Amino acid sequence: MITQLPGIRPEIAQQAIPEDERVWVPQAPDVWFRPLLLNTVTGSWCNLLRVRKSGVLSRHIHPSWVTGLVLKGSWRYLEHDWIAHEGAFVYEPPGEIHTLVVDQASGGAQEMITFFNIHGAMVYVDEQGQVTGYEDVFTKIEMCRKHYEACGLGGALVDQYVR
Repeated sequence: MITQLPGIRPEIAQQAIPEDERVWVPQAPDVWFRPLLLNTVTGSWCNLLRVRKSGVLSRHIHPSWVTGLVLKGSWRYLEHDWIAHEGAFVYEPPGEIHTLVVDQASGGAQEMITFFNIHGAMVYVDEQGQVTGYEDVFTKIEMCRKHYEACGLGGALVDQYVR
């Protein structure tokens, strides 16, 4: 028998791609994320990003490192000559500006789903590198809470992912 230590939240073991579509949180038109872990202690989070459109998603920079694993479809960054196809592992070093794109050049997938493990913030920038917005674990929690409340799942649903 395993004893749960005081203050330590239990492990998470659940289906990553949910059966209930409402678990996907809208991020932009035809772009959703599915929270898997929202770590308020380290400021990191894990999620699935799902895209069902072609086009530029975002130009951004991370102050810390990011890893990804493409589960379905493909995508690329405008600043690089590689394409992340299904099954590809991606490492993003801190401090690099990149622009995520799903388009014909990346394979024109009908749907892209990628697992991302993000440490620290995601800072959105314009063409001149000026900050236009940001996301961190706390803004992600709030996005989830608002969406789950609005769609009838209840805002407290997000609490199961918070550590």
